[in-house]
Amino acid sequence: MNITDVRIRKINDESKMKAVVSITFDDEFVVHDIKIIEGQNGLFIAMPSRKMGEGDFRDIAHPLVSETRNKIRDAIFEEYEKVLAQKAAETGVSLDAE
Repeated sequence: MNITDVRIRKINDESKMKAVVSITFDDEFVVHDIKIIEGQNGLFIAMPSRKMGEGDFRDIAHPLVSETRNKIRDAIFEEYEKVLAQKAAETGVSLDAE
């Protein structure tokens, strides 16, 4: 299984949710609504989920092994950094200014 496309669909600098991502596998299967979230220990990804009952959330789709999760995370973060760098270049703002 290969990751063939990563699209950063929305970027939000003002909240803990930094971006919404879609990722495509083998040009045949796509997963939408993966979120990049700023946590206490840095950025992490949250797979698409559905609210269940009393505030609990359950993933709708998720990797079964940590190697796959890491591969997905790394591809998403790589594309996210590219988009942030492009955005900074267009606005003339340094990424280190934050």
